[in-house]
Amino acid sequence: MTTAPHTPQDLRSLAERAGRELEEAPAQEILRWAADTFGERFCVTSSMEDAVVAHLASRARPGVDVVFLDTGYHFPETIGTRDAVAAVMDVNVITLTPRQSVAEQDAEYGPELYARDPDRCCALRKVAPLEEGLRGYDAWATGLRRDESPTRADTPVVGWDERRRKVKVAPIARWTQEDVEGYVAEHGVLTNPLLTDGYASVGCAPCTRRVLAGEDARAGRWAGLGKTECGIHL
Repeated sequence: MTTAPHTPQDLRSLAERAGRELEEAPAQEILRWAADTFGERFCVTSSMEDAVVAHLASRARPGVDVVFLDTGYHFPETIGTRDAVAAVMDVNVITLTPRQSVAEQDAEYGPELYARDPDRCCALRKVAPLEEGLRGYDAWATGLRRDESPTRADTPVVGWDERRRKVKVAPIARWTQEDVEGYVAEHGVLTNPLLTDGYASVGCAPCTRRVLAGEDARAGRWAGLGKTECGIHL
């Protein structure tokens, strides 16, 4: 289905209304609404921590675009998960890359920018490429969940992304970790092998560690740097 672009005013109204009406709706219904409303101008973004939202979206819209950011710093397991998702799921995986390679960034900003200025590194290697990659879409879906961290506790199932002027869909916002694990088990959904090796949240290799018993699921990201988000969801 081909759909014409909506105006920003239309998109904002759609987001606000759907956020109210779909708050208690199942994830599949939320994604079906997004697919029916936006057609090919709707995509899913995935960090390839798992393929739960991609799997859900493929049931609502077979062949849906799944956007992945290859920062140049990913674990091999993450790249392997992306390749497996592209091979076995009814989705169209689109890989975005930053303007500069890691070597080019090192030459301009110095090596290991992620350790000295992680916000700048994330802005260059995640935020900017995503904003460029989303230009052809009116709506995008993410795997954000309210139980992941205090910064995500108010995530709407459908909201307005003011910075990008797009509808932002979080179909599993109300899910718990147990819900995710149950869906994975029921449907045999691909997950990143690192999730069984002590990692609760998987990002770039230099900025991700295993979590300790009792720690928040996001505690392994940018540990010791006072940073909890890459900037995509701020």
